[in-house]
Amino acid sequence: MATEAPSQAPSQDLQSLSIAEAKVQEPGSSSSSSNQLSLEEKFKIVRSIGEECIQEDELRNLLEKKPEPVCYDGFEPSGRMHIAQGVMKTINVNKLTASGCRVKIWIADWFAQLNNKMGGDLKKIETVGRYLIEIWKAVGMDLEGGKVEFLWSSKEINSRASEYWPLVMDIARKNKLPRIIRCSQIMGRTEQDELTAAQILYPCMQCADIFFLKADICQLGMDQRKVNVLAREYCDDIKRKNKPIILSHHMLPGLQQGQEKMSKSDPSSSIFMEDDEAEVNLKIKKAYCPPLIVEGNPCLEYIKYLIFPWFKEFTVERNADHGGNKTFTTFEELVADYASGVLHPGDLKPALSKALNKILEVCSHFYSISSNTPLCLLDLSLAFTHALAISSENFISA
Repeated sequence: MATEAPSQAPSQDLQSLSIAEAKVQEPGSSSSSSNQLSLEEKFKIVRSIGEECIQEDELRNLLEKKPEPVCYDGFEPSGRMHIAQGVMKTINVNKLTASGCRVKIWIADWFAQLNNKMGGDLKKIETVGRYLIEIWKAVGMDLEGGKVEFLWSSKEINSRASEYWPLVMDIARKNKLPRIIRCSQIMGRTEQDELTAAQILYPCMQCADIFFLKADICQLGMDQRKVNVLAREYCDDIKRKNKPIILSHHMLPGLQQGQEKMSKSDPSSSIFMEDDEAEVNLKIKKAYCPPLIVEGNPCLEYIKYLIFPWFKEFTVERNADHGGNKTFTTFEELVADYASGVLHPGDLKPALSKALNKILEVCSHFYSISSNTPLCLLDLSLAFTHALAISSENFISA
């Protein structure tokens, strides 16, 4: 390793920034006991998270046989948090805990360093990791009862090195280089990119994480699919019967035409968790949203994957001569009106902006500077200013 990693995770005495008085609906909350759900109800909730599931029969069998399946998700602490990472992940985690699952969220600090995020500066990476956790707390991730664990890769790997590294080595031995390179998408790279030796090691390590964390379900985005399939192939290599189930969630597109996913490097393509009301309004106003067109329409995707799961409805306010106000209770109903021209982008966009701002309202409190704001947020803005060339005003307001 180019930089020596700490033997312990960042200090746990970071003051929580959650705003107790800020109340938002917590979708999929596990407040009602999962024991009251039938097998089919659990299956329906968990399956709804994934755009793809490999395999459905294995998922149903797991939910029937194991009271608390272990779900694995992970993230590189690599910069600003966009709304898919902040809100969509919260929705999905809360659905899993509501269904009786335990969720292990892998804070991949070493992986971010391998991938040269934040300039490979591990201290900045750790600061970003702590910041992202606090945002999830603020936005309403269900952390009660210990069903969600945040595990730092540096700490966990160091504490069980004799278990982890032989596993990584065995996965590397059993795979040819072209197969590993095909996994480069998991790092935001392409197979044509010139990869460092560290980035060749990365997929072997991520594959090992699944077994190291004893995960029953890999709950990551579609962009992580190839390494999850690699884990199932490895099970064939070692004659392991129980394979990790792949539950790949949808990737929200960027706001501009033809952008398959949001990009942190293109601020206009994404809504970020620290965006204020004016920024959200402007980004949605400029977003690609052609009349009558449903396919490839990012505004409709935001409504489907963020607004409906959060509020269970979507209200459009308009003049009486344009049809008057209307509350949609299903996405299908909304699509029917939009595809027929009954609902115009000029009415849909302001309604979407209003709903997004309501979700992000809790974070406006989070980003307000006060006398008891932890220093980490100030450190974070400095790290971003240095590594991403954006001003601290994007993260904290005077």
